[in-house]
Amino acid sequence: MYFNKTKIKSNNNHVNNNKADYPLFILVSLLIIISIVFSYSLTIYTVEFFGYDEFHFFIRQAGVGIVAILIMWRFSLIDPDKIVEKVGMTLFIAFFLLMILMPFLPASMVTASGGANRWIRLPGISLSPVEFFKIGFIYFLSWSFHRKVLLKPKKIGLKDEIVLLSPYFLTFFVVVFIIAFLQKDLGQVVLLGVILVVLLIFANRSFKIFIALGAIALVGLVGLIIAAPHRMNRIHSWWAMVQDGILSVLPAWVEPYLRIDELPEPYQVSHSLNAIHNGGFFGQGVALGDIKVGFLSEVHTDFVLAGITEEIGLFGLMALTSIMFMIIWRIFKISRRVENPIYHLFTLGIALMIIIAFLINSYGISGMIPIKGIAVPLLSYGGSSLISMAISIGLVLSISRVVKEEEKTKVNIKQDIRQDVRKKVMSK
Repeated sequence: MYFNKTKIKSNNNHVNNNKADYPLFILVSLLIIISIVFSYSLTIYTVEFFGYDEFHFFIRQAGVGIVAILIMWRFSLIDPDKIVEKVGMTLFIAFFLLMILMPFLPASMVTASGGANRWIRLPGISLSPVEFFKIGFIYFLSWSFHRKVLLKPKKIGLKDEIVLLSPYFLTFFVVVFIIAFLQKDLGQVVLLGVILVVLLIFANRSFKIFIALGAIALVGLVGLIIAAPHRMNRIHSWWAMVQDGILSVLPAWVEPYLRIDELPEPYQVSHSLNAIHNGGFFGQGVALGDIKVGFLSEVHTDFVLAGITEEIGLFGLMALTSIMFMIIWRIFKISRRVENPIYHLFTLGIALMIIIAFLINSYGISGMIPIKGIAVPLLSYGGSSLISMAISIGLVLSISRVVKEEEKTKVNIKQDIRQDVRKKVMSK
């Protein structure tokens, strides 16, 4: 790895004079503001159906959005050595324990979804522990990989490597049991699994361990799908929609074995595609979409991209996607330039968390993969998702202050060299 393993702490004498990556702050704040606008535009039918006030969702999202922006701003002013470890480990331990306790909480304190308890009901709000746990899990991996994995040689036997990584596999299996079985949320397991594998790659592990991991992951994923009838139904429904296109490129003898007749196409995805089609290139106009009016439920949460596309069109969707990828690019830039290996892995994990969630949701609403129920980062309605994203981006902004100092130091060194050369030339 390219970073200096001996330099772990930042230069505290200078870091407070640095500025955070405020273009990143502005880009994220812009998406939060857009989510507030569409929390009003896309919920017209929902407020009528449930009898809410016209501005019910708008006010709630606006309040959470303001808090999220303030969290990012506050974190951006703090030395990362004073905040990242404390927040990261607190989120990991506290919300890990909270997810374990959720099945034992009284029914009055939890909100069920699909027969599983995923939200804790508090006065005026609902809290989704897994959204905050993801940040803690990424920090735990980053911190632990630096202490236990990064410094180990790459060329060791497969058995020794399995022993080295076994604590992480055990931890992940516990997480799988809690999230996939108790909360029935396979999408979050897939997201965390991909992050774990990618961080292992950057932790300098050998290729053979990834072959073994891939085989175990494939068997485990198939087992989790077969074990849950609702997942099998979702797979069958998705296959009914895409089987014609896939079977057309496969040999004819395969079709009798794979074709499934008399299965309805997925209702939600069908209307999602209709919304995207109706939007055209420039959209029907903000608040003028049709599919949201009773056809597409959860249009302000899981299907927010479809609702937005209908109203601002493909052009607007491309603009939002560009902003999202600029955010990812700036986080990757911070990750690449920071010297602290823990911060390097953590910022990389946060970028992966955002981009994987965005891609899973995008592919799901377009019918390319089965729906996973993962919110769009910074755009979907929901307090837990928005606040957890604000915390993660705030920690990245805090870390970016160290990067700015390093860049500044390099510039100062170059200037000092140039001045020395000029003095020597003048003396001659």
